[in-house]
Amino acid sequence: MSGNSQFAYYVQLALRSFKRNMVLTTLMVLAIALGIGAAMTTLTVFYVLSGDPLPGKSQHLFYPRFDPRPANTYTPGDKPHELVTRFDAETLLREKRADRQAMMTSGSVAIEPRRDGLPPFRQDTRFTSADFFPMFEVPMQYGRAWTAEEDAGRARVAVIGPDLNMKLFGGGDNVGKSLWLDKTEFRIIGVTRQWNPQPTFYDLSITRGFGEPEKLFLPFSTTRDLKMTAQGTIDCWGSGDDAEGSRGLNAKCAWIQYWVELRTPEKVADYRRYLSNYAAQQRSAGRFERPGEPGLDSVMQWLDYKGVVPSDVRLQVWLAFGFLLVCLLNTVGLLLAKFLRRSGEIGVRRALGATRRAIFAQCLVEAGTVGLAGGLLGLGLAQFGLWAVRQQPVNYASLAHLDPTMLFTTFVLAVVASVLAGLLPAWRACQVTPAIQLKSQ
Repeated sequence: MSGNSQFAYYVQLALRSFKRNMVLTTLMVLAIALGIGAAMTTLTVFYVLSGDPLPGKSQHLFYPRFDPRPANTYTPGDKPHELVTRFDAETLLREKRADRQAMMTSGSVAIEPRRDGLPPFRQDTRFTSADFFPMFEVPMQYGRAWTAEEDAGRARVAVIGPDLNMKLFGGGDNVGKSLWLDKTEFRIIGVTRQWNPQPTFYDLSITRGFGEPEKLFLPFSTTRDLKMTAQGTIDCWGSGDDAEGSRGLNAKCAWIQYWVELRTPEKVADYRRYLSNYAAQQRSAGRFERPGEPGLDSVMQWLDYKGVVPSDVRLQVWLAFGFLLVCLLNTVGLLLAKFLRRSGEIGVRRALGATRRAIFAQCLVEAGTVGLAGGLLGLGLAQFGLWAVRQQPVNYASLAHLDPTMLFTTFVLAVVASVLAGLLPAWRACQVTPAIQLKSQ
């Protein structure tokens, strides 16, 4: 008998066994389904939250950090600040030592629509520099992003997202049209496609990293020229002499995110040396007082440092897999009971020439079939569990969906778990002595 036909035969035997022992079979399928449903619900949430927001690109993106705070508040072991000052950000941007670099913060502007029936409203906005778009692979549907020259010229230009484009104009190509922001006329030069990296790694102050990105993008230099409202996190120390206040160039305040693109390991090493030299220069100038080296975190290191995956989600994963283990132990007991109840049948098969290996394989196929059925039911339970997660008032709730990877994982986990649960019962079953069983018949 060929391998395929033998496997098909074992599947037929398993289905017949299910019909003869409906109660035991149902209990085993339910045990596996409950364990798989709980495990896949929590694992999917963890998978979504810990995923790479820009696959294929994130390994080239880095977040530099300094510590410009005063020495009198320093505690040994303090990490560099999570934000940079405007002075440091503009200096690094001007020196252009990375392949690309972008400074940014979140803001809020008042939009005065020129559309009947649409009243003025405030819009969350990203104040940033020109390299933001190619660095983070923001796709353009119409037009283009602004250039470094337009940054330097404090151009009144704007890029809008598709949702804002639909709200203001009903969609379509609206490049060249005017947009009134904080009573100032801007010209739309680009409309992006849908772009929603999760988490929003470039600014983790946005709903703790999960949520929609801004729908309006303006040149950072222009927003400072017009003194538009920046609303990101700000940390100030001491008093500064700057006419623009805490957001000024010389203010003793950290409030800007700064990202760089470095395409090779050699460039990463060179940039680390550059940051170290820059910090030494600033200490010599009296701006930096604290010891320690600057930080340079990759995207995934930055997400881990910020604890983007909530601790309760990690705990839920461990608890769910603990519950799956309990379910599998129950399945082991049920399979053991089922196989040993068929000792007479197994003894007859052994007497007719079936090898222990064949009996073992038959039992494992039966266990795997139980796992497949449990996986199908567990998939439904996982979908229900994810639906329940989406009803929760947490910022990542809308992301809780099974993708093809997790769908495949569900069935693999169910079958593998059931086969592992069947190893001991199958081994015990193939140890049945034919003579004893035939004697008792």
